[in-house]
Amino acid sequence: MQPDRQSSEALPNANRGVGDGSVLSKQQVEFYHEEGYIVVEDVLDKALLTKLREVTDEVTASAADLTESNDIIDLEPGHSGENPAIRRIKRPHLAHEFYLELCAATCITDLLVPLIGPDIRLRAGGKVNMKSAGFGAPVEWHQDWAFYPHTNDDVLAVGIPLDDMDSNNGPLLVLPGTHKGPVYDHHSQGAFCGAIDPTTVDIDFSKVVALTGKAGSMTIHHARLIHGSELNRSARQRRLLLYEYTAADAWPMAGVEPLSDFDEFNKRVVRGSPTIEPRVEPVPIRMPFPKAPYQGSIYENQRSLSHNYFDHSPEAKRAEAT
Repeated sequence: MQPDRQSSEALPNANRGVGDGSVLSKQQVEFYHEEGYIVVEDVLDKALLTKLREVTDEVTASAADLTESNDIIDLEPGHSGENPAIRRIKRPHLAHEFYLELCAATCITDLLVPLIGPDIRLRAGGKVNMKSAGFGAPVEWHQDWAFYPHTNDDVLAVGIPLDDMDSNNGPLLVLPGTHKGPVYDHHSQGAFCGAIDPTTVDIDFSKVVALTGKAGSMTIHHARLIHGSELNRSARQRRLLLYEYTAADAWPMAGVEPLSDFDEFNKRVVRGSPTIEPRVEPVPIRMPFPKAPYQGSIYENQRSLSHNYFDHSPEAKRAEAT
């Protein structure tokens, strides 16, 4: 039996976790540790936001001639030259250097120091989830931690909306406090699928909170927090740039691959200093193996999930129409 679904239109906003300014307050830090997320307004100034939009538009335009996904661009089902639709920019740092410059900006990392310490590593090069108007694909419930467990859980993700993110256009949805609970099984049919089967877990999905905010604000959520997003039901696009950061002494349990060498691993330290002394703490871990049968992005990984929570019918119809 499928659990009841709750439309994000009726969800409370993350008001108690919202704050202004370049420095987190004591209350915001406490809220993050208790609930697993916060929203900070006005993180990017007008110039940075404009540049981010321009660069993203440039990368998006480059996908017009694609007929299938590649290492950088993940296409929506039904994408065509006449009706282009990008689901995700998977490796934005390979498409434009600005994304790497932005990830180390002090307006972002200043806010992370009170949460994971002064030495901070960028886990990967980021991604931009596009959420096209009217059908942008949902992301099923999951914990980032299931994809990349580390030796300690000072690991988080930040989201920077390029467009105003409200209850109608597929905002990030979170289940407060779940970062302090178990790491759920993200496997289906004997292999990793990057999602939680909602029919096999005792999770109260009615507690969901929508993280809404203006373009240029920033969401921060703990890697163990359960989260996902609905499809975009509005006539407006909803683009969200995501970066994942770890404390420099949090080392990936699966090794430093796919990084080519140790120097590259250390070059990902965007603030403070690297270390060769991992901090090991007793945190729950499940390994993401065997690998998902569908590779390329979380959207592909989740294709093998046995039972979906969110509505996928619009993307299925688009795929059938091509």
